[in-house]
Amino acid sequence: MKYLISFPSAAMEVSGSELDAAGRDSRAVIAAAKAAGVYVFGGGIDERVPPVLISGDATVTEGGYPWAPPLNGGFCVLELPTRDDAIAWAARIAKACRCNQELRVFMFDPAS
Repeated sequence: MKYLISFPSAAMEVSGSELDAAGRDSRAVIAAAKAAGVYVFGGGIDERVPPVLISGDATVTEGGYPWAPPLNGGFCVLELPTRDDAIAWAARIAKACRCNQELRVFMFDPAS
C-alpha cells in the first residue's frame, strides 16, 4: 500500500537556527526510507509558481480551485506493508521536520 505523508507550509514553525537542522534531519529520514526500499517519491510544492486550472478543452485559468484551500508544503510517498509501519515513518518525519504530518492512503488502481 502507498501512503502520502505531508504537511502544509504553515505547520512548519521553525526558527532560522533550527531550520538547517530540520533540513538535515528530514533528509536523513528520507535517506533511511530509500535505504529501506520504501521510498517512492517526494518533494515540496514550489509556492513561487502559482497554480493554473486546465479544463478538458485545454483552457487555462490562473489560480487553483477558488473554493479549495491552497495546496502547499512538503510530502513524500512511501510504500509500506501496514498502517502501523506508515504511522511509524510519519512519526520519524514529524520529528525530523519539527511539525505534525498528515497520513493518507492512496487507493489501489491496477491500471496505474
